Amino acid sequence: MTTSRPFPDCVAHYDPNALPVSAAQEIVRQWAAPRGPAPAERVSLFDALDRVLAEDVISPIDVPAHDNSAMDGYAFAGAKLESAGEVELTVIGTALAGQPYANALGAAQCVRIMTGALIPPGCDTVVPQEFVKREGDAIRFAASALRQGQNRRLAGEDLAKGRPALRAGRIVRASDLGLLASLGIAEVAVRRRLRVAFFSTGDELRSVGETLAPGCVYDSNRYTLYAMLRRLNVEPVDLGIVRDDRASLEIALRRATEVADVVISSGGVSVGDADFTRELMNSLGDVAFWKIAMRPGRPLAFGRLWSGPRPGDGESALFFGLPGNPVAVMATFYFIVREALLAMSGAAREALPVIEAVSTEPLKKRAGRTEFQRGVARRGDDGRFTVVTTGPQGSGVLSSMSEANCFIVLEHERGDIDAGDEVRIVPFAGLI
Repeated sequence: MTTSRPFPDCVAHYDPNALPVSAAQEIVRQWAAPRGPAPAERVSLFDALDRVLAEDVISPIDVPAHDNSAMDGYAFAGAKLESAGEVELTVIGTALAGQPYANALGAAQCVRIMTGALIPPGCDTVVPQEFVKREGDAIRFAASALRQGQNRRLAGEDLAKGRPALRAGRIVRASDLGLLASLGIAEVAVRRRLRVAFFSTGDELRSVGETLAPGCVYDSNRYTLYAMLRRLNVEPVDLGIVRDDRASLEIALRRATEVADVVISSGGVSVGDADFTRELMNSLGDVAFWKIAMRPGRPLAFGRLWSGPRPGDGESALFFGLPGNPVAVMATFYFIVREALLAMSGAAREALPVIEAVSTEPLKKRAGRTEFQRGVARRGDDGRFTVVTTGPQGSGVLSSMSEANCFIVLEHERGDIDAGDEVRIVPFAGLI
C-alpha cells in the first residue's frame, strides 16, 4: 500500500481551484517519484535508444587508447621548436591509422602521419601538412607556427579507464550509442518503460473510420496523446473512448490503475462534468487540484488513484485529467505531464528549451494566469529570434498547432505585450 501526506502540504498558498502553473508543477514534481527499485533489464545497443540508463556505464578502456595524431601532418620531437626561426626535418617513414611507425626517431627526423595514427616513439608534436614546405624527404616550417605538444591527442583524454562514461538516469541518445560502441560495450542496463494508460471521454466522440452523426466529432486527442507518449518512449496503453457516465468512467479508471503507472484522460473535467467526476475521484483516491491558472488548460485534474476498494489500498497510479480541447491537451501535456513521466521513468530532470524572442505584434494577455500561445518563430540575420502568433488562439483550433513551430510563454504576472517586447518561446522541434 502506498501512503502519502496531504497534497496541500506540498505548496504554500494552496488553492485547488486556481493554482498558478508553477505551483501545479511543484505539486506534480513532488509526487512523480521513480517507480521503486524495479530490476533493470539489459538490452543491446540497437534497442537502447531513448531508454533510461539504470546504472552508470563505466569505461573499460582509455579513449583514445594511445596518444595519436589529431590531424594529417608530420610527427616529431617538439623540443626542436625551442630554436628560433625555421625548423628543418627529414622524413623517414609514414604512420597510418592502424599501421603505426614503431622505430625510434632522431632529433632532426620526423614521420609523415595521418589523423588517428599512433604517435611514434620519441615524438610529441604534429605539424599540420599545410604549414610545411616539402622538398623530397625534407620539410621546412616556421618554429613560431605551433607549440610543443600541439595536435597530439593524449591517451585517456576523452575517457579514462574506470571513469563513468554515462550516468544513470540519462536518456540514451544517438551520440551515446556511438560512444558506447567505441568502448566495446554491447549491452547496457536500462529501466523498464513506464506504462501509461490513456483514454478519451465524451458521448459525442467517434473513432476514426466511423460515420459522424449530427453533433459528433472524431476523437483526435487519443492520437495526439499516443504520439506524445511515444516521443517520451513510454509504453502507451490505449483504452479507447469512455462514455460520459459515472459507471463507465469508474470501470475505466479502475482498469487503468491496475495495468499502468500513470493514467491520462482527456475531457470530462470541465465545470459541466465535474460533479460526478470529482465525486468518483474522491472515492478512488486523492485529488490535488481541479483547475489551474493557465490558458489553454484551465480545467486540469491531478491526483492519485488506488486499485483497492478504498484510497490507500492496493497499487497506485498518478492521474492526469486533461481538458477536452485539443490544443489544451498538448499544452497541459508538455508543461504539466511531461516532466512527471520523465521523473517516474527514472530520467534525470531535463527542462524544456526556452529561447528569448521579440514579438512582432501586440499580444493581449490578462495578468493572473500563464498563457501558452501558438507562434511562428524566425531567426534573423543578426541571430535574434522574432515571433508572431498563428492568429486566433482558441483551444479548439487544432490547425494552429500544425502551423506553429513554438509556444509563446506569457508569464503569470504579465499583462499585455507591445510589439517589440521580448517574450519567451519553447520550440516544438523534438517535441511535437
